[in-house]
Amino acid sequence: MLKIQDLHAYYGKSHVLHGVSFDVGQGEIVALLGRNGSGRSTTAKAIMGLVDCNGDIAWKGQPIQGRKPFEIAHLGIGYVPENRDIFPKLTVEQNLLLGQKGKGTGARWSFNDMYAMFPRLKERQHTEAGVLSGGEQQMLTLCRTLMGDPDLIIIDEPTEGLAPKIVALVGEYLQKLKSRGVSVLLIEQKLTIAMAISDRALVMGHGSIVFQGTPDSLRADPYTRKEWLEV
Repeated sequence: MLKIQDLHAYYGKSHVLHGVSFDVGQGEIVALLGRNGSGRSTTAKAIMGLVDCNGDIAWKGQPIQGRKPFEIAHLGIGYVPENRDIFPKLTVEQNLLLGQKGKGTGARWSFNDMYAMFPRLKERQHTEAGVLSGGEQQMLTLCRTLMGDPDLIIIDEPTEGLAPKIVALVGEYLQKLKSRGVSVLLIEQKLTIAMAISDRALVMGHGSIVFQGTPDSLRADPYTRKEWLEV
């Protein structure tokens, strides 16, 4: 579905991505791993048209490099940024409503689906989002993105700062997406959850992909883990 070839990205004169190439198939969870500063978040932003880049980015065979972020989102790619970006003065339900795809489009997700997945959001549906806990805000951001009915969702550090119980809940959530045919590009530092739920793992270092393989092959590669992942 998503195919990236020889992607280079820049912040001003700073060359951040150096020829990144990988793909994400339908209904696949791909973990993009690496230390802070390795280029993972920049890769997500490049896909979404949020940074200057060149190279080939194709979505369902259609070139999308150079398109505006809202155009890319309308094509079926959802993006959950690391900073969550909820609307703090709007209620939980209003935040979800803003993410909703137009009525009558046959979307696979509904308010009831979101509340069934995360009952805590139903309890707080009339509460302003700004007073939610960090875990609740993460749930809300994920659900708001899903209300747009994407075929691929890019999630940047969804477990950052969350309690272990909520981390496990996020992992279950991502597997539910896969069960409904949604592809996931998971940007993570926590190897435990990424290795447990992903079909493939990519490791980034210094703006390049330095490893591609299954979670089992990464487990069996102590050099890559020590050189590019372990602190």
